[in-house]
Amino acid sequence: MSRRSSPPTLAQYARELGLNLRRAREARGLSQERVAQIAGVSAFTYFKFEKGESRPGTPLNPQLRTLLALSQALGVRLVEILPADEPDVTAGR
Repeated sequence: MSRRSSPPTLAQYARELGLNLRRAREARGLSQERVAQIAGVSAFTYFKFEKGESRPGTPLNPQLRTLLALSQALGVRLVEILPADEPDVTAGR
């Protein structure tokens, strides 16, 4: 992925993270329900994660433990599901 001229927004980053989760899951032939079960999250929560949301209109913002559980359930390193371009969450502070 090429570097953007400006950092992505948190919402864009969350959507890309969701896409990365979906790609890793599909590459391993797992269902959303199975990944959720292995990672210890509800299926509904995992469905929302793949959409890049926590709640409608709210970007995905999982806890570190959840991210680690998802990467382990998918059999990938955490860095493989995190998008390359990070948002500037300190902007405007």
